[in-house]
Amino acid sequence: MKKRWRDIAGCVSTILFLASCHVIAQEQPDAAAVVRGVDSSVRNRIDRLAGYTVTEHYAVYRGKDETHQAADMVVKTTYRKETGKSYEVLSQSGGAVWRNEVLGTLLDNEKRMSQPGNVSTALINSSNYDMKLEANTHEQFNGRDCLVLDITPKHNSQYLFKGKLWVDAQDYAIVQLKGTASKSAFFLASAAEVVRQYDKMSGLPMATHAQAVSGSSLLGQTVVKIDYTDYQLQLTPGS
Repeated sequence: MKKRWRDIAGCVSTILFLASCHVIAQEQPDAAAVVRGVDSSVRNRIDRLAGYTVTEHYAVYRGKDETHQAADMVVKTTYRKETGKSYEVLSQSGGAVWRNEVLGTLLDNEKRMSQPGNVSTALINSSNYDMKLEANTHEQFNGRDCLVLDITPKHNSQYLFKGKLWVDAQDYAIVQLKGTASKSAFFLASAAEVVRQYDKMSGLPMATHAQAVSGSSLLGQTVVKIDYTDYQLQLTPGS
């Protein structure tokens, strides 16, 4: 009987030891390898994605009241690698100031950023960011095991953000970005605080939800929420 308990205790000890080794291995990934993995994932998306269409729903809220929309817009976005984004407005409501000055400006900025000559300056990679792997790096997000990095832009841009980046622990695909733009898009407005979430489609990370909060002396605090649905991806032949 004593031998049996010793055997059981030995097995439990072995399991606990292996489990602890697994935790240590998880908690101490190679930081440089993670950054290279993020770069590789971003490059893979660029190489494989020839274009897509998506329905984007924009909702604008004033101040802290997120029960009453100041404006609402649904657009069909078409992206082509060789030309960038174009938009077709499917529906819109709310005040003209919010639709034109807030959503119109946002769409214009996104269109400009998506043009072939500008895309590289907004990529989430080590060319545009200093990336530092957090010490307690593993977190669960939407059922996915993620690594967390602190990211700092290497230059000021309304398209680059200082904050945190969650990437899939297996393939380093981007899962979530949360941060503050390093430069305001409008000289009278504060830099936007942004959250952007991604899910895999055809193996590629695609945005599913975003939120931006900013303030200005003219409009006060503005919250913009975006939901992305009905993706149709066009992949590069042979990818």
